[in-house]
Amino acid sequence: MIIRILFFLVPCFMLVSESSGIARQNKDTILFVNAHIYPVDDIFSTADAMVIANGRIVEIGTGRELLGRYGAAKIIDLKGKYVYPGFIDSHCHFLHYGLSLREVDLAGTTSIGQIMERLKEFHSHTRTRWLIGRGWDQNNWENKTYPNRWMLDSLFPDIPIYLTRIDGHAAWVNTAALKEAGINRQIKVKGGLVVLENGVPSGILLDNAMNLVLRLIPSPDISAKTEALKKAQAQCCAVGLTMVCDAGLGYQDVVIIDSLQRKGELSIRVYAMLEPTDENFKNFISRGIYQTDRLSVRSIKLFADGALGSRGALLLEPYTDDPLTKGLQIEPTAYYRRICKKALRYGYQVNTHCIGDAANRMILDIYGEILKGQNDLRWRIEHAQVVHPSDFHKFAKFSIIPSVQTTHATSDMFWAIDRLGDERIRYAYAYKMLLQQNGWLANGSDFPVEHINPLLGFYAAVARKNTLGQPSVGFQPENALTREEALRAMTIWAARAAFEETNRGSLEPGKWADFVVLDTDLMTAPLEQIPETQVLSTWIGGVPVYQWK
Repeated sequence: MIIRILFFLVPCFMLVSESSGIARQNKDTILFVNAHIYPVDDIFSTADAMVIANGRIVEIGTGRELLGRYGAAKIIDLKGKYVYPGFIDSHCHFLHYGLSLREVDLAGTTSIGQIMERLKEFHSHTRTRWLIGRGWDQNNWENKTYPNRWMLDSLFPDIPIYLTRIDGHAAWVNTAALKEAGINRQIKVKGGLVVLENGVPSGILLDNAMNLVLRLIPSPDISAKTEALKKAQAQCCAVGLTMVCDAGLGYQDVVIIDSLQRKGELSIRVYAMLEPTDENFKNFISRGIYQTDRLSVRSIKLFADGALGSRGALLLEPYTDDPLTKGLQIEPTAYYRRICKKALRYGYQVNTHCIGDAANRMILDIYGEILKGQNDLRWRIEHAQVVHPSDFHKFAKFSIIPSVQTTHATSDMFWAIDRLGDERIRYAYAYKMLLQQNGWLANGSDFPVEHINPLLGFYAAVARKNTLGQPSVGFQPENALTREEALRAMTIWAARAAFEETNRGSLEPGKWADFVVLDTDLMTAPLEQIPETQVLSTWIGGVPVYQWK
């Protein structure tokens, strides 16, 4: 395995005089006092003061003790507020989220009429050749069937429209878009589906079939991606995120991120999961791990199946509410085995999207064939949403890490039982059962599929409720995480899932001073207060990147 280290940072050591006990400080030394600090170390200790210098943690302890040693430092009184390690989103779409801010936002719509109004409003002040949007979910409508192209044609007969479902695994297009793509009822797509209505394309495209239209839409240029990344960073820092794991990037995307970070225009730390393209293999994967202090490139992102909401998730048995389908397998089984073997050869982690129980079984078995036993390669199953009870043990047997998104449970809970039935739903969104396999897991949001705020993931993990407090007893509460587990899953365990636990994820001497200050004690506050928690400030490398006003 070839490892390229482009940036080796030597920790800052504070020199202490044995005779005086006074630390020799530099001008960058900052002492934070009068705080409630949760370092999230091995013993889950607490403290009330912290010293940082040169972007790293120097010491954690009591105010009285640290004031005696660092009294000449710059002192910041946190007035009793709560300090945590910077939050890490272990699975999101950072760049795509930034780009989506330029599109029609359809999230939260509850009817076709609402969608039409948003499209009309957006089009009235944004004249583009394609009308692009994201976020519709037919499960939130009174009529929960798929929409069709004729609904869009009634308002936009000539402008091609491409609207991505909330999960990113289905697209709704109009007739103009179908015509440009040359889509007819005869077209078959491996790992995808052109949905028909009365024998003709309805305007709904699932998974790989989406590419038939998507490839026609002009790709954003470097300027657009740069703007998108900066906007996404601002939103992330405002909710306490200091690191994101972007699940699926291309070579040029990574180059842009790296360039912006080196120029100081992008502070947030990025763990890049590469798409398994020839370009990525040539420029990154075959050359080994690529590492700076803010960017890590050492993993490959695969898709085993689609999404449960669009019935693209691959199930062992047919859908309860559609007995004619078991979902979609995105690529042939041999493809996954081949990519996994190449990843092992180059020392890359493999992270595979698996929603349905058949997809989870297939990838767990392929991982097992290659990994052979317990290891520290940290290959991951992304989502691990529906797992057959006979397959849970494979996570422990082969040291496979569940990378989950706890808000998926509370977003899907009211309709997931329709897809899965009474028996399978018991083993869906089973985060406690997954945690028990290796003793840890990583939590993220999958934004923009879910809300960007990591505290909503914390709340969903512990309460198993949506922000309306539903259901009153929690959704399958036996799979709730404790508060400590939920906090670890978005800090130190998320860092560990990205091989970053020696540098971040907890507030310990020598690690980067990536932390967040909140107005709420996540360990003791009433659960219903958690979603309303305010981020007061976010720090990356000892520098404030967000300040609440």
